[in-house]
Amino acid sequence: MEKWERKLINTKRGVFEVFSKGEGEPLCVTHHYSEFNDSGDYFANSFTKLFKVYLINLRETGNSEKAHFPHELSMLETIFDLEEIRESLGYTSWSFAGHSTGGMLGIIYGIYFSNSLTSNMIVGAAARDYATFSKDCIYNKAHPRYSKMQELIEKLKGSELSNEERVNLSIERTKLSLHKPERYNEFFNLPISKKMCSIRLNYFNTEYQIYDVTKKLSLISCPTLIICGKYDVQCPIEYSEEIAEGIKNSRFVLFNESNHYPFLEEKEKFLNEVKLFTKKVSTLS
Repeated sequence: MEKWERKLINTKRGVFEVFSKGEGEPLCVTHHYSEFNDSGDYFANSFTKLFKVYLINLRETGNSEKAHFPHELSMLETIFDLEEIRESLGYTSWSFAGHSTGGMLGIIYGIYFSNSLTSNMIVGAAARDYATFSKDCIYNKAHPRYSKMQELIEKLKGSELSNEERVNLSIERTKLSLHKPERYNEFFNLPISKKMCSIRLNYFNTEYQIYDVTKKLSLISCPTLIICGKYDVQCPIEYSEEIAEGIKNSRFVLFNESNHYPFLEEKEKFLNEVKLFTKKVSTLS
């Protein structure tokens, strides 16, 4: 498999590690607490035939800038970093795609910098705390798999894990968020590896307790595609429906055979929906 091209981008807010692949209009992809490398990312791979994809290691991940103050790990500060990266790359605008907490970043990006976004794609995300009030969420204590998920997350935070141990724990954790976990090997069949950044995850766990931007969704003016799996246990479907209701210029697509990974569980449908959305955006620009 072809590796992603690695670059260090100098910005006014520090140096950031960026991986790129594909051709076409620019697309920014990231996740709030994942650490990427030149093997890429399954979600980001979904767009490389349609876009020039920039997969970004955020502050404290990989070889990117460190956080000099705790608040620099917040979602809003992260968007400020992305804006500086965009400018340093020489783009007046680009598109954004985010999955899960990456989608939450996309929501914040759209609220504050819609003019910088040609389009916005939000997959399996939420505009507010998605665990406290939803028993369908695996992060809610009432969910039957809550304890198992928490156990796996805590183990993955360990710095002394062997590569094999980390891989096995990650597989077990991912299977909890698949509609058909027995198809794991079919979905995740590429030599892609990434890590979880515990510093960013720990900060996120405090920030999301007061996270609620639902009343600001109407400020998002860029064309927005919202996708969610019917059986999503991480960010249940009602949260994607809420996002769609709040964003006037949006399209919501439900994936009936997916949990948290529609871009893999219904790969062909996902690609077709992105193509249709991208085509529509291009005719409007």
